[in-house]
Parts: sequence; structure tokens; C-alpha cells
Amino acid sequence: MLKAFKKHIVDTFPELLDSHFIIACSGGLDSMVLTDLCHQAQLQFSLAHCNFKLRGEESDRDENFVREYGDKLGAVVYVTHFDTIGFVNQHKVSIQMAARELRYAWFEQLLEQHTIPYVLTAHHANDNLETFLINLSRGTGIDGLTGIPAKTAILRRPLLPFTRQELESFAEVQKLKWREDVSNTDTKYLRNKIRLEIIPKLNELHPTFLDNFNNTIHYLSQTETIASAYLQKLKEELFVEINGKFEISISRLKILNPLSTYLFGLFNAYGFKELENLEALLDGLSGKQLVSSTHVLVKNRDVLLLSLIDKKEKDEQEFLINENLVEINHPLTLKFSVVPERYNNSANEIFVQKNKLKYPLVIRKWEKGDYFYPLGLNHKKKLSKFFKDEKVDVLTKEEIWLLCSNEQIVWVIGMRADHRFRVENSTEEILKIEMI
Repeated sequence: MLKAFKKHIVDTFPELLDSHFIIACSGGLDSMVLTDLCHQAQLQFSLAHCNFKLRGEESDRDENFVREYGDKLGAVVYVTHFDTIGFVNQHKVSIQMAARELRYAWFEQLLEQHTIPYVLTAHHANDNLETFLINLSRGTGIDGLTGIPAKTAILRRPLLPFTRQELESFAEVQKLKWREDVSNTDTKYLRNKIRLEIIPKLNELHPTFLDNFNNTIHYLSQTETIASAYLQKLKEELFVEINGKFEISISRLKILNPLSTYLFGLFNAYGFKELENLEALLDGLSGKQLVSSTHVLVKNRDVLLLSLIDKKEKDEQEFLINENLVEINHPLTLKFSVVPERYNNSANEIFVQKNKLKYPLVIRKWEKGDYFYPLGLNHKKKLSKFFKDEKVDVLTKEEIWLLCSNEQIVWVIGMRADHRFRVENSTEEILKIEMI
């Protein structure tokens, strides 16, 4: 397997031969095999381990195992801890989705911080099959049936041609040690159910099922390449760039058949995936718009206007609040009202002494070096330390807004009020600020 792996690197991932990269290492079989292969191939790498704090002491033992292995290899080991359950509760997502979002956000941070180009993950052929079946069961287009990509902008997956059985055989021959995650046997998770119950049945039906699947993925990928090339050519014809925006003729879109398929192919890369909304926009009133996380799509008479949202510019914006304003709806919804008495502050509702405020108030994102006086503590604390103590994850932290008065923080919105603006005199006006 080592010989095949080296050839695969030379043929498919030559960029890894002379660059330092990071291996995402959980301590499980797959990532340990990948790490050992890269070590034997004399590639230059560091390790990155995520402790999701989901299995108590076992999670800590996984972390220590990876640290010790890294020391043995002389490799740098980056480790982070996540409050995964807190993220799940806050964002209302599954544990699997939370773990995915947290780790990939951290990987991006690592690469930027250490000027490293790539992260390697240990996805293999069996993972590819599982992903295919998951997407198939949920309903998907051809892009969901072409398997896990071997390359993205920052990710490399050099084990995709190899089966789980090949990895196990290699580990046995090399006498590798690894950590077992007992949750991998829990069939309440869809991926585990497919791995443990469905794929064995498919292998019973046809002993060469996995090989046949790999051939199918190859053919589907080729078909997708052809379709993508055609869509790209069509996009070059339809998307006319004017002053940094794209104009798209609605009449030319409407003659495409099947319309919904074309709309998805042309606009899904910009975050617009709801076909009903896209079709409705074509016949909507001028000025109607759709907004994705990255783009805005606006109907303007007989054309659609597509423009990029400058996230950096958006995040650096400051939003002013005048004294007599009752409610704002952007960048978030806040309601302001003078009340006769103070109640206890909560995450979504605070009470402040109005005469302590200097208008206009400002809503902005937090910046490095920001500090406040957490309510009840009455001593200065850096926001970075506050977030760390509150176990705020990297994604949530970037979405937090501050309410400020004369450059002083009044409220870390949704979390904690500042002690300096607390109600001390009930005879003065009390301002209630509520996040809706």
C-alpha cells in the first residue's frame, strides 16, 4: 500500500511533495494510517486534533494519544477543545453537523495563522460510498452523487482510492496502534447504520460492489464535468458583468428547459438553492430580491442583478442608533423602551440607566483589544478572555455584536451587560433593551 500511496501522491497531489501541510488526526485507524503513510513517504507535516468533549475521559485519552504520537514522530501537534453540545443547543444542529462546522472553521484558522496551504483528511473509499448513499437517500442532484472531492481549496484527501480493508491490513502489518470511538458502532446515526447494516447487505448481493461503485463514481464525475463545462459556457453568455455586478436577461432564462434544473445549475454556486424562490423571482415585482450568505440577487425590470456581499466590509460597519429610536431591524432586531422599573437582566434583555448613555449608540462587531466590565463583577475584562471563559466557539464568536456608548461597551449582545451602565437610581429613566 505504501508504494501505491507514494505513486498516488506523485500523480495526483504533487503539491504535497515540497510543502508543509497539516493532517487532521483523531487518533482513529484511518487518520493513524494516513499519518504513518505520510511519515514513511518522508512528507513534511504537523498534526491537528479536535477534542469535542463528547466522551468525557475517553476524549481526553484520544487527545493524549495523538500528542504522544506526534512527539514520537517529532511533529508539531495543534490541539483545540470545543463545547460541542453548547454549539448544538445554540445553533439547533446535529452533533455531527456541529463537529463538522467547528473543525473546518478551526482548520481554516490554523492554515491562516501558520501560513500552511493544506489540511489532509483520512476519508477513504468506504466513506465515499457512505456519503453517496446518504445523499441518495435524501435526494440530490448529480453533484451529490459524484462522491467526496479529492481536492478543495484547502483540503486534500489522498486515501480516497483505498478501501477500509486495505487500511486495516496496512495497520496490521505495520503494527500500528489507534483509538476506537465506541460511538462509531451506534446505529442511531445514519452513517453508522449505512456502514454497519446496509453496505454489508450490498456486498452480499455482489462481492465486487465497492469496485463497481468506484467505477460508477468515475463515470458520474465525467458526466458532471461535461455538464459543468456546458453550464460554464452558458453562464459566460448569460452573465454580463457591468460595474462589478452581473446582469442576467430574464427572457433568456425563461426559454431554458427544464427551467428549474438550469436555474439550480446557474445559481446554486452563489448560495441560491431554493428553486421555487428562484422561479418566483423571475415573475416578481421589480426590486424583489433573494439574499444568500454570500450574494444578493435582485430583479430589476427585465434583468436579474447578481452582486457579491463584501463580508469584511459588512462586518466592519457601524450602525448608529439615535435617542428616540424605538426599534431597529438591522444588523439584528433590537427594541428600546423606557420602563418604570428594573427587572433582572437576561441574555436577551437588559436594563440600563438611560442618563449614562451618550447618543448616538453604536452597534459593531468586536475587535481585538476590546474590554468591558461584566455586570456583577465590576472589573475590567478583555472580551477575548470573556469568550474563552464562556467557551464561545470560533464560529459563534465571529457573529457576536456589541452595543456601545461613546466607545464603551454597554452590552455584549445576547450574552452580558456592562456593569458601568447598570440601574443605580430607580428615580431616573430606565431603558429596557430587548433582542427580538
